[in-house]
Amino acid sequence: MKFGIFYEHQLPRPWDNGRELQLFQDALDQVELADRLGIDFAWEVEHHFLEEYSHSSAPEVFLAAASQRSKRIRLGHGIVLCPPNYNHPARVAERIATLDLVSNGRVEFGTGESASRLELEGFRIDPAQKREMWLEAVEQIALMMSQSPYAGYQGKYFSMPARNVVPKPVQQPHPPMWLACSTRQTIHLAAKLGLGALTFSFIDPAEATHWVTDYYETFKNECVPIAQSVNPNIAMVTGFMCHESEDEAVKRGLEGFQFFGYALAHYYLFGTHVPGRTNVFESFQQNAALMPQPPNRGGIGTPDQVRKHLNAFEATGVDQVVFIQQGGNNRHEDICASLELFAAQVMPEFREREAVRARRKAEELAPYIEKAMARRKRVPDAGDVQTVHAFGRNIADGGGLYPGRPQ
Repeated sequence: MKFGIFYEHQLPRPWDNGRELQLFQDALDQVELADRLGIDFAWEVEHHFLEEYSHSSAPEVFLAAASQRSKRIRLGHGIVLCPPNYNHPARVAERIATLDLVSNGRVEFGTGESASRLELEGFRIDPAQKREMWLEAVEQIALMMSQSPYAGYQGKYFSMPARNVVPKPVQQPHPPMWLACSTRQTIHLAAKLGLGALTFSFIDPAEATHWVTDYYETFKNECVPIAQSVNPNIAMVTGFMCHESEDEAVKRGLEGFQFFGYALAHYYLFGTHVPGRTNVFESFQQNAALMPQPPNRGGIGTPDQVRKHLNAFEATGVDQVVFIQQGGNNRHEDICASLELFAAQVMPEFREREAVRARRKAEELAPYIEKAMARRKRVPDAGDVQTVHAFGRNIADGGGLYPGRPQ
């Protein structure tokens, strides 16, 4: 099983001068440390306007910076918001390819729709249409990264003529692609489309068994790839803080994990929010005594407790566990110490088993991947690409500055 770290860039109020700057600098230090320790993935979200919960609105910038502070760790968009009002598909393809180049081929390309009202309405996106927007955009982004030239597209939510979208990524035909999943329904969708499942629901290993079984049974029997390659993997998130003392691990990590869940629910389930005015952390503190305690702390505990928790996930067939380490007011030095202890006392035994597990999985899935790729719909080529004359050439030829329009 592989391991990842995860960033929302949470910043509870009050916002003292320099805290946001320190937050980002600490996160870059943590990614550099995780790379040195042998952690496999660093995931960065994209959210907009979700104060305190997530200040990660430009993940491509953060991940580019992280690429220059690391050598081996995979750099994951978890996720890019793909409805075109958030990000035009061509711009996404360009940014993913560029990040793949500057990182020397280490990008994981997570995709998703988003679900918060603040974000969707802020970008004038109809929630009833976001799934269709995502489907349309993701298929075309994969083509833009893999076709030379891209054949162009006339769609419902965006259109563009044939163009050669450059640069092209290091990883061919494109970096591994994922879908953000929060329900078993979206797990099925990811498997049907041949995308990795980035599951952002906090479920225990017993429930994870059902999610993993659903994903791989669907992948084997129903997959019709939306992209130009498949990525049969399932990743799940968990709370994380490791210390030799259980009480100290709880002291250092539990409140941050609880705030993570509270702020998530505030923006997606029960909250009322006045932009620039609502204090989410204050609300969390006022309601902490009324909040139900989580059924388990996840990976918050001693090395033995963390090991037991992760062994249970490994037994379900989960491919990757992603640690929610930067939550609430969790301190940078505690996060670093936790990662170092985990890497020294827990991770090595999982690393020993990973190569064998990965080989067996590849052998098992090979015939199913071949069948899935055979079911993939035919990709249109660019055909006769329209010649585009520069504006000056049009003027010289008597066509005016804007050909086809009244001059």
